[in-house]
Amino acid sequence: MASIQISEERGVRYLHFDSRWIQGAMRMSRPDHLELEYTREMMFPLLLRPDAAWPASVLVIGLGAASLVKFLHRHRPAAAITVVEIRQDVIDAAGHFFRLPDDPARLSIELADGVEFVTRRGPRYDLVLIDGYDARGRVGALDTPEFYHHCRARMRADAIVATNLLTRHRGADASVQRLRAAFGDRAMALPPSTSGNVIALAVRGAPVEMSGSVLQLRARALREATGLNLAPTLGRLARSPRTMPESW
Repeated sequence: MASIQISEERGVRYLHFDSRWIQGAMRMSRPDHLELEYTREMMFPLLLRPDAAWPASVLVIGLGAASLVKFLHRHRPAAAITVVEIRQDVIDAAGHFFRLPDDPARLSIELADGVEFVTRRGPRYDLVLIDGYDARGRVGALDTPEFYHHCRARMRADAIVATNLLTRHRGADASVQRLRAAFGDRAMALPPSTSGNVIALAVRGAPVEMSGSVLQLRARALREATGLNLAPTLGRLARSPRTMPESW
């Protein structure tokens, strides 16, 4: 198992798994800020379900530097957040170095395998965020048809799943096809970020709005409320050669 390393540069603290690949980052002056581009794009579901009371419940698979958890803990104060992390040393590092909130009333941390966790009977979630990969950028069983089917079974009506895919060596098309198979074709991928990450999304329940003008209005409101700027993502989406439906 790769060891954890912590580094700092220009006011940003980084988490590594014994390699140069960054597993997470925190700007010391803004610990709740989403420092890495892909973490910001993991919040794209907030544009698709713009109600400030959504999500009421969140499942995060893969803790890393706790960026997603801290953002939601601050900006969705009514949400109950469950984190599944397979490594105790990652949990310890998030608490010691990355200011993981100590809030057992709202935040539950479970030491478990994410694949095994979703096969259990248990509560369902409005938002599922999958951000688990090893030192070599492999997600393994977190990107399989069986896993996505089990995720869907643990999601409420109108829920959304967002998963982080690293595509340095291959594209995301096969992963999106696996998501579509599990979610009845209701899945898509955002255009690749500058780091090579692709965020893929799938939805249950009510259709989501994909009109560019509507998303731009929602993005401005979200930025005013939270500081999160998704305008660059919407710009890449508008320039994408793939035609996006108005809703899906």
